[in-house]
Amino acid sequence: MSTTTHHPPRVAVVYESMFGNTRRIAEAIAEGVLESATVEVRAVHGLEPWPLTSDVVIVGAPTHVHGLSRASTRAEAVRWSEDQARDLQLDESADGTGIREWLKESPPKALLFVAFDTRADMPRIFTGSAAVAIDRKLRARGMSRLADPNSFVVDKQSRLVDGEVDRAREWGRELGRTLAPLHAESKG
Repeated sequence: MSTTTHHPPRVAVVYESMFGNTRRIAEAIAEGVLESATVEVRAVHGLEPWPLTSDVVIVGAPTHVHGLSRASTRAEAVRWSEDQARDLQLDESADGTGIREWLKESPPKALLFVAFDTRADMPRIFTGSAAVAIDRKLRARGMSRLADPNSFVVDKQSRLVDGEVDRAREWGRELGRTLAPLHAESKG
């Protein structure tokens, strides 16, 4: 008789957000995944050491200068928020470490990952993609990709394009459905 207990897949969604867009996408993805798994959503700022127990980590960040943010690009975002003409507010978690630094200093401890980003509503060749950078860094650490990187777009005023939150929620559902058979295999 086996005494092994099985749990639903555990998913950690970790994000960096400057103006709240990436946070909103992270929360929507988590809502979708929650239909199939246990989910914890956390801002990257202050996440040291890795406190989450997860089977899958979903990591997201805003795209800054074709990739992941740096201290200088985060400082520029702060300046944007101070420009009243832009009408942008910093996210409550916008201060501190970014995904770039976190992945370098305290990478997640999960076997599977998924990467997403927010970026300008233009072809990726012009904007770059934080998700592609996250994907590359996590694969280099020996983690396996559960799904291809995904981007959610913002308009010229740095606001999410209509429908992106719903699209993120549906993507979360798809990720959850992908997890279900993997979880069933681990029971067997």
